[in-house]
Amino acid sequence: MLLESKNAVIYGGSGAIGGAVARVFAREGARVFLAGRNPAKQAAVARDIHAAGGRTESAELDVLEAGAVEAHAAAVAAAAGGHLDIAVNAIGIAHVQGVPLLDLSVGDFFLPVDVYVRSTFITAKAAAKHMVARKTGVIINLTTPAAQMPGPGFLGHNAAAGAVEAMTRHLAGELGDSGIRVLCLRSHAIPDAVEHSHSRIVFGEAAAKAGVSIPQMLQGAAQATLLKRLPSLQQVAEMAAFMASDKADATTGAIINLTSGFLLD
Repeated sequence: MLLESKNAVIYGGSGAIGGAVARVFAREGARVFLAGRNPAKQAAVARDIHAAGGRTESAELDVLEAGAVEAHAAAVAAAAGGHLDIAVNAIGIAHVQGVPLLDLSVGDFFLPVDVYVRSTFITAKAAAKHMVARKTGVIINLTTPAAQMPGPGFLGHNAAAGAVEAMTRHLAGELGDSGIRVLCLRSHAIPDAVEHSHSRIVFGEAAAKAGVSIPQMLQGAAQATLLKRLPSLQQVAEMAAFMASDKADATTGAIINLTSGFLLD
């Protein structure tokens, strides 16, 4: 198994992506610590993991509360015998898209910037504190193609995605001497995540403004990729497991392209 004897904390473990990553991590032998704001959804993920014979524990946690995240990371490390091996920031929030600059409020612009940048900083710092002590660990962030796309209509998301990618590269350089790898998975829209995540709200508003349904909008996005299809939750989760494993031990500071060829490296 790829992650046998590893201990992984999944921030946003109640979300569609976080839950999918948690299930695959557990299948690959990791002890998974779920942390998120939706206890009911997180409990459903935990039930799936336990039913498949995996190991998991859950905690209700707001990743924007630095003190709470640090305390949780310390508790995870203690429960895992000091071995906090993997941290994945898979949180997501509904935010405004489809609004051009001249109509965009300061608050709507800064919401995704603040949440995604702040959560990346807080979770990375909390996990790294325990990883540095052991000279090993993997931190994984998530982003989207928006970081490299021109507008209009998603300026806040654009800035947030770009910042998370920049922070990934910076942290890889800062933490490399301590044996810590830092990576970012850049996924395109994930159709099977839409009904179970904040993206349903975001995509729903964009689709309504374009006069199409969400499936029609996603099909159009798929046709704009080289593979003529969008990634699935399972593909994103499987890639996360591989990149967190020792098989990818020579890779850090990388933005892993899961855009089906929408963006080229």
